[in-house]
Amino acid sequence: MKIRQSLAAALISLTLIVQPAQADRVKDLASVAGVRDNQLVGYGLVVGLNGTGDQTTQTPFTVQSIINMLTQFGITIPPGTSLQLKNVAAVTVQADLPPFAKPGQRIDVTVSSIGNAKSLRGGALLMAPMRGADGNVYAIAQGNLVVGGFGAEGSDGSSVTVNIPSSGRIPNGATVEREVMNEFLTQDAIMLNLHTPDFTTSTRLAAQINGTLGEGTAIAIDAVSVSIRPPIDPTQRTAFVAALENIEVDPGEVQAKVIINSRTGTVVIGANVRVTAAAVSHGSLVVTISETPGVSQPIAPFSDAGQTVALSDSDVTIEQEQASMFLFEPGTSLDEIVQAVNRVGAAPGDLVAILEALKQAGALRAELVII
Repeated sequence: MKIRQSLAAALISLTLIVQPAQADRVKDLASVAGVRDNQLVGYGLVVGLNGTGDQTTQTPFTVQSIINMLTQFGITIPPGTSLQLKNVAAVTVQADLPPFAKPGQRIDVTVSSIGNAKSLRGGALLMAPMRGADGNVYAIAQGNLVVGGFGAEGSDGSSVTVNIPSSGRIPNGATVEREVMNEFLTQDAIMLNLHTPDFTTSTRLAAQINGTLGEGTAIAIDAVSVSIRPPIDPTQRTAFVAALENIEVDPGEVQAKVIINSRTGTVVIGANVRVTAAAVSHGSLVVTISETPGVSQPIAPFSDAGQTVALSDSDVTIEQEQASMFLFEPGTSLDEIVQAVNRVGAAPGDLVAILEALKQAGALRAELVII
């Protein structure tokens, strides 16, 4: 057992020193399964607002929350009392609980209005429990809000708003009360999940780990997951993963894709995009309509009975723009595509039309993705 532990320690030290050049680290390509954030959410009240809180006639849950809170402090509100609260707002509180977070640590929280409060600027969040998906309380949030937006309104109804004043953050605003248990120290295997699924990268990752830490340490399960056999001693796992995530791997080339944003006209062409032999001609018609105002005036002897009438003379011209044709040779690369399109002065919309036509013609060797 001691010999195996010494060997593992020596291999970890070797990993930190000997690394292939010009490659990506494992920590940039994959993540350890089970080591992830957990979402927390809570409900609370923000007080101390300068008259920009909820309109209680339209948000009765704000009044109910205030009454429940006061009841816990021994204050009883007489039945039928109409509370007009302008400096209180009901909010949701959200946060991401990092992996391995321990009780007593602090995390940032985001506070957002759920009523009709105009602004949370200058407010303070009262103690709000934050729950996970299992319903347990994992953190308690409280503190003064930092709001980046603000709004102003005039007596005539005019208003101006900068950014979003109904949402803010509290840096280190929540205290962790419960630890999320995970099986990192007890599981039989450590699973690495690639951020971008790729069989080539998965195979190379397993081979590189085996070449560094010993044959049989890693097995490529599929295009995403690589199973790693960790040290038996749990106390060595942290150092083992630290060495593991710094191993450098040459990832496989990404799939050839052309991404088109139909709303903004943005076009992104991947490095592996190729075009087979094709000729492209792109032009358009320019239609111009001009209006020339005129006057029709009666002439004697009919001028006494006639009337002066305004007329409009329309002139319609159609002009055919000269279409430039360019030729794509077989195996044309990304750089040549961009240069050819730039030579004809194609706009983003024209480029989209050209790429779609090339795809329909079977000349574009890439996946065309429209978002």
